[in-house]
Amino acid sequence: MNSSKFLHTSKNILLTSFLVTQLAQAQQIKDIKFDGLVHISPEIAKEIINIQPGTNVSADKISNSVKALYRQQYFKDIWVEEKNGTLIYHVKEKPLIAKIDLKGYGSTDKNEEALKEAGLHKGDVYDNAKVKSMKQKITKKLESEGYYDSTVEVKNKPLNKGSLKTDIVVNKGENVYIKSIHFNGTKKYHYKDFAPYLANKQQQSFGWLLGRDDGKLKANQLGFDSMRIKEFYLKHGFLDVKVSKPFLKTNFDNYTATLTYNISEGKQYHVGDVSIQADDGVVNKKKLEEKLKLHKGKVFNVEKLRKDITTIKKELSNEGYAFAKVYPDVQQNKNTHIATVRYIIQPNHKVYVSNITIAGNYRTMDRVIRRELYLSEGEPYTQTDMQDSINALRRTGFFNDVQIIPTPTDADHVNLLVKVDEASTGSIMGGLSYGSYDGFGINLGLSDKNFLGSGIESGIDLDTSEKTVRGSLHFYNPRVFDSTYSLGGNVYRRKFDYYDYNENSLGGSLKVGKKLGRHYHASLTYLYEDTELSDVSDSLKDTIYYQPGRVIKSSLIPALTFDNTDDYYLPRHGMNITGSFEYAGVGGDAKFTRTSLSAKYYYGLEDLIDYDLIVRLKGRFSVIGDQGNLPLNEKLYLGGMGSVRGYKYGTLSPRNSVGALVGAKKLAAASLEFSIPLVEAVQMRILTFLDYGMTGDDKFNEIHRSSAGIGIEWAKSPLGVPLQISYAKALDDKEGDRTSKIEFSLGRRF
Repeated sequence: MNSSKFLHTSKNILLTSFLVTQLAQAQQIKDIKFDGLVHISPEIAKEIINIQPGTNVSADKISNSVKALYRQQYFKDIWVEEKNGTLIYHVKEKPLIAKIDLKGYGSTDKNEEALKEAGLHKGDVYDNAKVKSMKQKITKKLESEGYYDSTVEVKNKPLNKGSLKTDIVVNKGENVYIKSIHFNGTKKYHYKDFAPYLANKQQQSFGWLLGRDDGKLKANQLGFDSMRIKEFYLKHGFLDVKVSKPFLKTNFDNYTATLTYNISEGKQYHVGDVSIQADDGVVNKKKLEEKLKLHKGKVFNVEKLRKDITTIKKELSNEGYAFAKVYPDVQQNKNTHIATVRYIIQPNHKVYVSNITIAGNYRTMDRVIRRELYLSEGEPYTQTDMQDSINALRRTGFFNDVQIIPTPTDADHVNLLVKVDEASTGSIMGGLSYGSYDGFGINLGLSDKNFLGSGIESGIDLDTSEKTVRGSLHFYNPRVFDSTYSLGGNVYRRKFDYYDYNENSLGGSLKVGKKLGRHYHASLTYLYEDTELSDVSDSLKDTIYYQPGRVIKSSLIPALTFDNTDDYYLPRHGMNITGSFEYAGVGGDAKFTRTSLSAKYYYGLEDLIDYDLIVRLKGRFSVIGDQGNLPLNEKLYLGGMGSVRGYKYGTLSPRNSVGALVGAKKLAAASLEFSIPLVEAVQMRILTFLDYGMTGDDKFNEIHRSSAGIGIEWAKSPLGVPLQISYAKALDDKEGDRTSKIEFSLGRRF
């Protein structure tokens, strides 16, 4: 029996009659060896077969061990032999997928998503059953996206021993186009009413044009469309509506389809009495009822009902009832078609914070994060405090994402996990730039918004171009010793060749501030600047605002800022408003005042339209008062990035009798922007805009211009600062205006 061989078939997993005969009696095995293992170790294989040297084995034990190996799905063939008391397992492993490539499906992101859903990944064992399943899943996914008769081919190329490169080639089938949609049973509403809410729409002529419906079938959305139709009716008071599942009739000869829904509308309901049921002392019911959206006598709207529930939960959370439940009790009178609404409140227990754990901050100090939290151990847990804490952390600019995850420990307490994804706040910048006015330049900079994780901003910058030289050294601590006080300052040197004069300035500032509440910040800045104007054109030498030689400005600037935006780099909600007053005359030569106001409003529409569209409205206002010495370079100018794009930087201002720019004392500007994703993975977006601005000496609208355009914005560019490139068209330029079509900016701009 020393050389007897035991054969095992890989398909049937049965011992041959020879093996059964030879091991009819159990025998002791001295050793176990494996031949052909590549991807798993002999130690792991021994654990799988569950046979140890020194134990007796039988045909049943060997059969079970082989089955156990097959269950791992690593092997395509296994046979066993015994030599001199050593049990030898000969195996042939299935190859591993070392590289995998999906071709013909879509973008890289879509390919990765499709492979993930299909269940095939790099590093998997190549298994025919798994590959067959993958092909079926991709084909089914393509059908759900409206592609029929698609084919999926798999091509393998050996790389080295036991590994493959697997190419999956997708040949997309034909799109099915919806020629018509029918709604049986409708009386009040028709296709044009439902169309804005449907994913599947009937084909329009010239459907390939932007804004037209191409009619492509989205099979994975058919079931949701039935729900969307029902939701439409519920928003318009039809509480008894019934909408059938969609009936799709497809003609595969020409790949067209008709879609039919059977609808029973019922009657429209109006709102009756609206009340809140809660235990005394839990909430002020009368005050809360005033905030509700559903009102007696109005058409019933299920969306307003949901908003009322959210409002009630938020108010309860602010009272400490973080896990309160609200049950809407809607009583429908089938005769009068009046629906009375009662919100039943189950407050549960008041909830307090037990422990706060911070994770993900490999660089940022814990205390820098904790000082932005409005939740603390032992204090009540509220949804408002949690959301305000998230927004405050995002506004720092230190993090890509912030999550606060509550975990109940008992009925009265929660632990909080503050999970942050740190952003790159430091940048070393060196390169070439081009500005529409400055021309080509060199940019050098070393800065960090979160120096050594301390929350302190510091940096040094040097920009040179054909028209300008700027150098600055700055620092800013927003929370000195983790208090509500801030301290910052800078020193700078600036040379600028304007159109009609050259400016050479050396200055510095010191700024102290204090955080007031959650969203306000007050500051006081002292600014000292020594400026010399030179090479003044003859056309400006007679103006009263030109003073030859040096002018020293010494000014105080109190300011107040309100900021409740939800992110530093790419806000989607909230507003930022800053008002300031500069008084130049605390010593020095310059004597003037400047009152300024800037406002930015952000509104993301994703919750309403299920698309990441951001609307921005921005405005600027500034008025200068001449108190005896208003230097030319302190006056106001419009044009370029941050004001009215499409006009060259600083060229929109009053002119003197010979056409030279003399600046304005009054300025107002506004911009409306729409921003949508371009490359979501890197937060690159497309924006369209409409700009309007006006300037003047005595009146705001002595000069008024507007522009429109399109651009690309990159909130977190590889340079470490926001990057924006725009193409603008001046809409109402006049003779003599200096226009500019392409502009770009680095860093945060108005």
